[in-house]
Amino acid sequence: MGILNLTPDSFFEGSRVKLEEAALLQKATQMVEEGVDIFDIGGYSTRPGASEVSEDEECQRTVWAVSLIKEKFPEKWISIDTFRAKVAKEAVHAGADIVNDIAAGELDSAMIPTVGQLNVPYIAMHMRGNPQTMQNLTTYEDILKEMLLFFHKKNQECIAAGIRDIILDPGFGFAKTLEQNYWILKNLSYFKNISRPILVGLSRKSMIYKKLGVNAENSLNGTTALHMVSLISGAQVLRVHDVLEAKQTIELYKQVYH
Repeated sequence: MGILNLTPDSFFEGSRVKLEEAALLQKATQMVEEGVDIFDIGGYSTRPGASEVSEDEECQRTVWAVSLIKEKFPEKWISIDTFRAKVAKEAVHAGADIVNDIAAGELDSAMIPTVGQLNVPYIAMHMRGNPQTMQNLTTYEDILKEMLLFFHKKNQECIAAGIRDIILDPGFGFAKTLEQNYWILKNLSYFKNISRPILVGLSRKSMIYKKLGVNAENSLNGTTALHMVSLISGAQVLRVHDVLEAKQTIELYKQVYH
């Protein structure tokens, strides 16, 4: 899953795409050449402390991009990265195949019922609070147990709403400390209890660059190392900034383990 951020303020500058057709197609074409399977298009930066974006502006940033990429690359899947039901609905009508929700329905009560009506797969991510408050909500008694209960609850909600394909995302960096992120990664297979595919999104995140004493720009090597750990631990989808390197990691993983 390759990240296309139509935002001016997402944490990794290399993932930002200008709101212009030529710039978007250039980036998308590069990703296709590198072997992308799913485009993840987002118009709301969810980095800690990111500024608020109105629903209408989020739609304006993303819906045209979904439509354009679907037209140019009809064989590729498109995921809309949003926690708002309205944006999800408009994007799916424009050609998106998957809804990727960082809030798992917690920030918009209409989201899960809407996805059920749209009849598309749903990625439910674990987070507390919202992007503005999540860094203050990192106290857990037993983080793995609490996350597993959260996913059980979400799984049942989604099934009740008619969603058949549910993917779980542990939400690395969302209401979690650096140590908690690594504990979750070490125990990723714990979430296989729910028998749903697991998506991992840790590409170039602060859990890598702070640990290594570098910045987001210099964290590709660390990202690749943790992608291999994720695959060995049971991840089925990698959400990445660097498609080529992730595909190479998957190829080598398959050579050893399949």
